[in-house]
Amino acid sequence: MKHHEKIGRVGRQSLSMLARLGRQELVTLLGIAVLSGGIWGFIALADEVIDGGTQSIDESLLLALRNPADLSDPIGPGWVEEMGRDFTALGGVGVLVLIMLGALGYLLLARRYRAALFASIAVPGGILLSTVMKMGFDRPRPDLVPHEAMVYTASFPSGHSMMSAVTYLTLAALLIRVQPALRLKAYLLILAILLTLLVGISRVYLGVHWPTDVLAGWTAGASWAALCWIVMRWMQRRGQVESEESWSGTE
Repeated sequence: MKHHEKIGRVGRQSLSMLARLGRQELVTLLGIAVLSGGIWGFIALADEVIDGGTQSIDESLLLALRNPADLSDPIGPGWVEEMGRDFTALGGVGVLVLIMLGALGYLLLARRYRAALFASIAVPGGILLSTVMKMGFDRPRPDLVPHEAMVYTASFPSGHSMMSAVTYLTLAALLIRVQPALRLKAYLLILAILLTLLVGISRVYLGVHWPTDVLAGWTAGASWAALCWIVMRWMQRRGQVESEESWSGTE
């Protein structure tokens, strides 16, 4: 009887291991799909923007967020406009640097030294990519409505949108990889997506970006975050970065 119980226990453990491996492979495939889809989407969008195929819808969406009687007035009461400025600040360099330093401090205090090193390379690398892409496309800023925020760079892709996606999504992806609790994984990911969306929407609301600039920033930033997540997952399997299984050993 004991022999049969032992066999059954081993069988259940084997099935559990196979199920876990299956989930891991599924998640990896999902990350690859996000990366591939993001790259394809950005290339297709950039091609349309260069050809002028998005100009009509860009103008329509931008004007829809303005008072028809006074294009200098964004729709909604004054406090909504003020919130738009607050949200757009979440994608500014100063705020993103503080967020990154806070995340690095968390990883260092948690003794995830190699994960912290990876994050210190991944996030600035994505921000540098955003800067280079803006210089390469050099799309003019919208001139249909007055700008409600100061601007001094080109328009495509939206730097605030891409940098916020790079920072929030990449940091969330990295923190998820060293955090075993599923509810915390979901919380970090949802929070990162919400912040990224708010920053992008605020850029169009304030009239400093075309909608396609923001969409391009989101797709490029999400692609970079997916790439970083895939690379970190590969490095964890090779033991080069701390894994979520080691979390329980942290004091």
